[in-house]
Amino acid sequence: MTSALSLPDREQALAHAASLILDSWRTFDHARPGQPLLDARHRALLTGPLPADGSDARAALTLAAEVLDASISQPRPRYLAYVGSSGLEIGVLGDALAAAHDINVAVAAGGADLFERQAIRWVAEFTGFGTPADGMLAAGGTISNLTALAAARERALPGFRHSGGDGRRMALYCSADAHYSVRRAAEVLAIGGRQVRALPVDEERRLRPDALAAAIAADVRAGIVPVAVVATGGTTLTGAVDALEPIAAVCAEHGVWLHVDGAYGLPAAATASAGALFAGLERADSATVDAHKWLAVPKACSVLLVRDGATLERTFSHHESYIPHGELAELHPVDRTLEYSRPLRALKLWLAFTVHGADAFRVAIERNLAQARTLARLLSEHPRFELLHEPQLSAVCFRHVSCPDAAATAALVRAIERDGRILLAAAELDGRSCLRACFVNHRTTDEDVEAVVEVVDEVAGGLVGGASAGAADARGADAGAAR
Repeated sequence: MTSALSLPDREQALAHAASLILDSWRTFDHARPGQPLLDARHRALLTGPLPADGSDARAALTLAAEVLDASISQPRPRYLAYVGSSGLEIGVLGDALAAAHDINVAVAAGGADLFERQAIRWVAEFTGFGTPADGMLAAGGTISNLTALAAARERALPGFRHSGGDGRRMALYCSADAHYSVRRAAEVLAIGGRQVRALPVDEERRLRPDALAAAIAADVRAGIVPVAVVATGGTTLTGAVDALEPIAAVCAEHGVWLHVDGAYGLPAAATASAGALFAGLERADSATVDAHKWLAVPKACSVLLVRDGATLERTFSHHESYIPHGELAELHPVDRTLEYSRPLRALKLWLAFTVHGADAFRVAIERNLAQARTLARLLSEHPRFELLHEPQLSAVCFRHVSCPDAAATAALVRAIERDGRILLAAAELDGRSCLRACFVNHRTTDEDVEAVVEVVDEVAGGLVGGASAGAADARGADAGAAR
């Protein structure tokens, strides 16, 4: 008997889906002149009622591809806003294969869970996290950071997961430029958002170890329990890498967990030009790497590395009648994570390293690092731009002289979006509004880097010219009224 949900002509539907994917890859290979918009037909279909009857799969896939083509796709080489992914082709195929098998790696899954174990070891080796290394994969850096800090809380206050803190106050420590996920984790873990010590940075925007030591000592004197220090391996705003070695020394002196949030920047530790910035990583208790950022695989694929896997098990393991642990009481992957329904995220990362090799990733990351330096040089040499910092990694913040305030910068960003040739993010650095570009896409070329300066200057000139013309028209109207 045929299922009501069997897909008719599935071979033809699969072939059509493959052709649509290939078409999208071809459009990602080069920058396109603008960003298409959804037309009235798409909007009508996407606001229609729930269909009672089905339709042709190939037609539905075609519609989906058209909508996606008019969406903001991070794999495009001139998507330089935020910290994007680049949808590595082998990762896309890995996702499709994993989805077809739909394995849940919450429990032992035969061979599938071995992909995750090996991918974790490979990321630890690639980044220099070293051994011993254990960990898990999660939906994103926020979940990886939360998981690590939950383990840190359990080590700082054993039994917290069962009985709570019994009134004990706790604190986390990070730089003022750390990602907001640290504060979110403090809120979720009952540490308290106000108990996050956002500490001063030095002239290179790195967490000051002296300020960290003083903050921990002050909290200990006040009876507050230091739970963890979160050092950043590449801040979202400027790509700054905290000085891990002296921070690790402070943590060791006070017996505090050291977590490195390297969701964006940690893959750069594998390169010759930036590797030294991450000295001391081998002393960390845990680290986050978002493979869907600088390791290029599709979202979501975050890797949490931990020095001792037992810390996760003490934090999350449980014994329930619906998840037997067998005669040897062996633990399942769910015993070290927050998630029960866990897709096989590791397959695309395993395939990426297997197919391309670690050296190819080093080359791609080095290229992005060089592109950030190139943009910084071009901006410094241009009379109508101001470079706000020298890039440590691949993020660059800058201003156009025509934008004296946040409103003008926001207007410029909107105009750049309408222009559609590049995509940048609006940001704020030390109270100054600015533009920000971040290079993590292996498809981005040196020509794309040069286009940032050319397009921004051209669009900004159009805004200034338009404003001048408008002012002139207004003055003429006023003069005519006076006559």
